[in-house]
Amino acid sequence: MRTGTKKLLVAAAFGFCLAGFAKADLAKRIDEIISQPAQKKVRFSIYVVEAGSGKAVYSHDANTAMAPASNMKIITTAAALKYLGPDYKYTTKVGLCGDMLAVVGSGDPLLGDRETDSKYGRQSSWIFEDIAAVLKRNGITGIKGIIVDASIFDDQRVHPNWPKEQLNRSYACEVSGLNFNGNCIEISAKTVGNKVVLFINPETNYVKVINKVVPKSKGKSAVGSYRQPESNKITVFGNCKNEAGPFAVAIENPAAFFAFLLQENLTKAGIKTEGQFVEKTIGRDSDFKMLAEYNTTIADCLARCNKDSFGLAAEALIKTIAVNRGLTLGTGSWTQGRDAVSLYLSALGVDKGEFYVDDGRGLSRENKLSANAITKVLLNVYKSKNWPLYENCLAVGGVEGTIERYFKEEKYKNKVLGKTGYIQGVKSFSGICKTAKGDYLFSILTDGANGQTREAIYDIAKMIIDEAESEKDSCAIQNR
Repeated sequence: MRTGTKKLLVAAAFGFCLAGFAKADLAKRIDEIISQPAQKKVRFSIYVVEAGSGKAVYSHDANTAMAPASNMKIITTAAALKYLGPDYKYTTKVGLCGDMLAVVGSGDPLLGDRETDSKYGRQSSWIFEDIAAVLKRNGITGIKGIIVDASIFDDQRVHPNWPKEQLNRSYACEVSGLNFNGNCIEISAKTVGNKVVLFINPETNYVKVINKVVPKSKGKSAVGSYRQPESNKITVFGNCKNEAGPFAVAIENPAAFFAFLLQENLTKAGIKTEGQFVEKTIGRDSDFKMLAEYNTTIADCLARCNKDSFGLAAEALIKTIAVNRGLTLGTGSWTQGRDAVSLYLSALGVDKGEFYVDDGRGLSRENKLSANAITKVLLNVYKSKNWPLYENCLAVGGVEGTIERYFKEEKYKNKVLGKTGYIQGVKSFSGICKTAKGDYLFSILTDGANGQTREAIYDIAKMIIDEAESEKDSCAIQNR
C-alpha cells in the first residue's frame, strides 16, 4: 500500500511538473513570436488567463495602457450588458400628433441595417412600407408633415476626437437618436457609352451628388468621394472602366435623412404628404397617438458590434447607458456614457492608470486600455449568467465575423472567438480560446504595428490552443 501510494504521489508530482513546463513553453513560444525581427519596433501588451480560475498563464506589459482600436467595443458592450441587462430592447415609436406623422427615436443603431434586415428576411425599405400600411389600415390617406424626435441623445453627433478627414467614411458615421441604414448611402458607378453614371442606394434626393468620375478603357477602376462645405453635398471622383463600388458614404443629420426617406416612400405608396419635416421633442404631455413600434434586441446590437465591428452600435450603446442610468436629463451623451463605463472598469478593480474611455468604438486615439483591463472585463462577463449571450456576440475563427477568413484549420476553427481592432499603427485582438483542457481568455494590444503584426497576433492565439492541448496530452500519458 505504501509503495503504491508513493508511486501515485510521484506520478502526480511528475504530472504537475509537466503542466508547469507547458506554461513555460507557452511563454517561450509567445516571446519568440513578439521578438521576431519584423516585430522589433512593435510594442505589445498581452495577458492570458485561465477562464475558470482567473490565474495568469502569460503576461507581457499587461498593465501598460495603449490605444485599443476596436477592442474598445469589448468594454462598451460588456458595460452595456451590465447596465442595460440581457432583455433590453430599443423601441422606435411611430404615431400621430394631430394631423402630423411623428417618429420617436430610441437611439436604435440597427434600424434599417442591412445585415440585421437580411437576418430576419426583410427588404431594405420594409419599415417605410410597414408605416404606410399602418396608416392605410387606420384610414389615413394624407399627413400634414413629419415630426422626428431624436432627443434621446444629445446634439453632438460627431465625436470631437475622430479624424476629421475620415468623417465621410462609414466607420465614422454620425450618431443620432434616430438612425437609419448605418447613417450612410451607398454609391456605385457604371460606364455607359462615353460617360459614367452614378447610382445611390437608397434612392433619395436628400443627398446631392456631383459626378466627377471619368470613364477609362484600361486598368482598374478607382472611385472615391469627399464632402463639400454644403451639408449632404458629395463629390464623387476617379475613373471607372466598367463598374465600381458600391462604397458607403456617411451622411449628415441622420434624423432628417430618415424623415426625408419616409416622406419619399409614403408618396410612392400613395399617401399624400404636405409640409416639411420638423425635428423636436415630443413630451409626455403631447397629443401623441401610438400607431406602431419597432424593436431591436440588445443581443442583435452586441453581435453587430463585436462580430462585424459595427461602430454605430458601439456609440449608440455608450449613449444609451447614460440615458438608462439616469446620468443625464433625458439625453445620452458621450461624456456621461464614458463616465459610466469608467465606473464599471473601476468597480472591477482596474487601476485608473490602465484605462481612459473616450468613445465607444475605439476610433478616437485618446482611448487607452491595458491587456489586463480587457481581460478583467472578459473574466467578469465569463463568470456571469450573461456569458452565453456575450460569447455569441464575438466573431468566430473560420466561421463568421471579422475572423471568418482566419483560423480555418480544423485545429482552430470554432475554437478562437474574439474582437479584432485596427487603426493606423495599432492592431489588437482579444477574446477566448476554447480548448479540451478548458477556456482561456486573452488580450493582445500592439502599438507601432506593421503588415506582419496581425499574423503574429493570430499566431499567439494558436499557441494558446497548441500548448493547452499538448499539456492535456502530457498529463494523459502520465495517467497511463
